[in-house]
Amino acid sequence: MRQIMLDTETTGFNPETGDKIIEIGAVELVKRKLTHNNYHQYVHPERSVPADAIAIHGITDEFLQDKPVFAEIADDFMNFVQGAELIIHNAPFDLGFINHELSQLPDNRWGKIEDHCQITDTLRLAKKHYPGQRASLDALCKRLEIDNSNRTLHGALLDSEILADVYLRMTGGQTDLGLNQDDASANARSEEVRIQRQQPLRVVRASEDEMAAHNSKLAEIREASGKDLAF
Repeated sequence: MRQIMLDTETTGFNPETGDKIIEIGAVELVKRKLTHNNYHQYVHPERSVPADAIAIHGITDEFLQDKPVFAEIADDFMNFVQGAELIIHNAPFDLGFINHELSQLPDNRWGKIEDHCQITDTLRLAKKHYPGQRASLDALCKRLEIDNSNRTLHGALLDSEILADVYLRMTGGQTDLGLNQDDASANARSEEVRIQRQQPLRVVRASEDEMAAHNSKLAEIREASGKDLAF
């Protein structure tokens, strides 16, 4: 029942060409409730941060100059997430960076993060819930009526907090309904939308003029089609 919303900020898009992680944010949920036991760490990338990346997240070389490198924080990070379900928006992007960083450790002692955690990709989940619609985090916030007005720049911890709201709304709300989470049918029921009518439906009957017009139209259709219509 331990779930962790995870996000990273990076110097670019491709770890294979030298881009690195510069921020990790992780928000913990237990039984679908926020615990406020979060993980947040800035990371020195051992390279410069390009201007186009700074425009997205606002994290500069000057800010990162006294931050630890990934090898120094790897054990603390992996111990925090180990055994949890990691919930990530566009998971392949973040996993690619994390696994590349783990592979660079001197003894490769952790292997891949998937060896230690279950992975859920909310981007894939959103595309399943809302086929054909935009599935960015901002678009989901708008659709699910989540306030993300504080998100003027991307930030790993803030985006993880927003993702927690998105995930809980998208999968049935934050309230623990006491269902058996191992039961697939219980999980399916938790995502159903139930509409309860507060008052009986009001029946509005057609007036005599409306019925006359209706019958006249049926007669026209009957004459044109040559068939006897009954409605």
